[in-house]
Amino acid sequence: MNPFEMVIGIVLIVTIGGIIRARMGVGRDKMGNEFSLRDNATTAENQKLREDIRGLKERIAVLERVITDTNSSTQLDREIEKLRNQDR
Repeated sequence: MNPFEMVIGIVLIVTIGGIIRARMGVGRDKMGNEFSLRDNATTAENQKLREDIRGLKERIAVLERVITDTNSSTQLDREIEKLRNQDR
C-alpha cells in the first residue's frame, strides 16, 4: 500500500465515522468534548415554538384577509372581536 492510498483510506474512515456520529445525534464542541444533539427538553420546546408559529401564521392570514377585503366597518369590527376572543 503506497502513502497516497493510505491517506485516502484515513480520510475515508474519518468521514464515515463523522457520518455515523451525526446519524446517532452526537456532536462535538470546540474542545472536542462529545454531547448529545437530541435533547428531550429541546425537542419539546421546538414543538411548542412550531405550534406558536403556526398560530401566528393563521392570525396573519386572517389579518391580511380582513385588511384586503372591502368589508363594511361592522364586519371588520366583528372580525377583530373574533380574533380577540381566540386569545382567551
